[in-house]
Amino acid sequence: MPWCHYERVSTDAPTAAPVPADIEIAEAATMRPILELAQERLGIDASALSPYGHTKAKIALDYVRSLADRPDGTLILVTAISPTPAGEGKTTTSVGLADALSSLGKKAVVALREPSMGPVFGIKGGAAGGGYAQVVPMTDINLNFTGDFASIAAANNLLAALIDNHIHHGNALGIDPRTITWKRVVDLNDRALRDIVISLGGVANGFPREDGFDIVVASEVMAIFCLAESLADLRKRLGDIVIGYTRDKRPVTARDLKADAAMTVILRDALAPNLVQTLEHTPAMIHGGPFANIAHGCNSVMATRTALKLADYVVTEAGFGADLGAEKFIDIKCRKSGVRPSAVVVVATVRALKYHGGNAVADLKTEDVEAMRRGMDNLRRHLLNVRDVYGLPPVVAINRFPSDTDAEVAELVRLVEAEGFTAYEATHFSNGGAGAQDLARGVIDAIEKSTGSMQFVYEDDLSLAEKATAIATKVYGAAAVTFDSKAQKKLDQIEAEGYGHLPVCMAKTQSSFSTDPTKRGAPTGHTVNVREVRLAAGAGFVVMVTGDIMTMPGLPKVPASDNIEIDDEGRITGLS
Repeated sequence: MPWCHYERVSTDAPTAAPVPADIEIAEAATMRPILELAQERLGIDASALSPYGHTKAKIALDYVRSLADRPDGTLILVTAISPTPAGEGKTTTSVGLADALSSLGKKAVVALREPSMGPVFGIKGGAAGGGYAQVVPMTDINLNFTGDFASIAAANNLLAALIDNHIHHGNALGIDPRTITWKRVVDLNDRALRDIVISLGGVANGFPREDGFDIVVASEVMAIFCLAESLADLRKRLGDIVIGYTRDKRPVTARDLKADAAMTVILRDALAPNLVQTLEHTPAMIHGGPFANIAHGCNSVMATRTALKLADYVVTEAGFGADLGAEKFIDIKCRKSGVRPSAVVVVATVRALKYHGGNAVADLKTEDVEAMRRGMDNLRRHLLNVRDVYGLPPVVAINRFPSDTDAEVAELVRLVEAEGFTAYEATHFSNGGAGAQDLARGVIDAIEKSTGSMQFVYEDDLSLAEKATAIATKVYGAAAVTFDSKAQKKLDQIEAEGYGHLPVCMAKTQSSFSTDPTKRGAPTGHTVNVREVRLAAGAGFVVMVTGDIMTMPGLPKVPASDNIEIDDEGRITGLS
């Protein structure tokens, strides 16, 4: 089932020599001491940093606050066409574009999400870019990094423990255990934990009830962490979490359980943005990592805002395609934070267009210009959505794979131009920032020529159902939205409780504009059925679940962990 947001694929040109494995490139990299890089590239004094070794650091929150009066730089959002099994390379492109801007003399920062160890050991691998467009230290970033995810898990699970402890010691709030919606979390893929029974073993262990685990990156605490703008805001949002209901149907919050302060204490240090670097020493802020199908799929507001105060250009990405991550970036992150992108890079590949044109995965390396033309329907709709629905200028980045032919690339450029947009071939995987300089110049040109401004897909005063309908009809090309009876009942309850003003977070397959992952291209006239509605009051949005989206993934038959090794000297291989 769709659950992960990471894309890392090869974009090397067909004439390039084979590129070494990502981990080999990363391990061979010469990294600048992070304190020196911060001072020289961003003007951050060492006193404002908490170093984690020599190559990564956290930027102190009081220093972040001191930047408030500085003007913002220009924000560039990287998104993609609907993902395919071949991969598109969005993270790699984000890194390559930031390096290209730096190589052109611009003061640039890339702001990305942190990888989850679930996908690292599962099916997708890491999320630090690829080839010669990576953030480093790659192994640290893909594994425990600075401990942010452990803190998020601890805060989440403290609340879970306090819920059951409160019930065990008399249940003064009158919580109905059958209505508890708060789950425990772990940052690994473990399908056996999706649905469990807890508190077995007798009276001393509490009251038995049904429970379950989510993966950390799908939790509401992760979403809150990435939307919070200060410690005070973080505490307020944590306190607003609704964990369940009383028997007379009154919502019970984390604040009612007096959990908000303790949770904030756990997250205090984690909230400070993380600073690392790319292979070409472009500063990189990697902070937070919510999934884009169940949450909003963007790095933290804290990191984005900090980067904008320190750089002329900030490159960031949103998970999955422009119908999911980019829509949520705009309708949730931008709405909540006030940040605004000035241009959108839509990542596309020849192989992805052939896939959306109907070709099998096994045939994607074979030249087929006609299939690519058919697949243009998918890219076209994303581009039109970015321009006409989101109000932003789109630029197409063509990640070139070794199997792409000159005829295919030329035709893709022509197809994009025929729609009134511009496409740039990029080879940053094999050539680093130099391979994305044309793309960087094109993005700058699009920003300078733009006369429009970003717009939301829907207004705040619409009902939740109307907001969902706006997304489905304007962005997905659907004809209507329907609700299962249980979902409609929950929706009515949420509206009655006063949460109708919140934005909507659609949980939908990333593989299609529809809710059916097998429908490629750009289907129209379909119905989007919502089977479940979840209130994320602390995060400040309402999740509408479609299809079979899961918040705890399972491992594949052959997980990525099978290929990871470590020798007696501590050298790791197989991590990508």
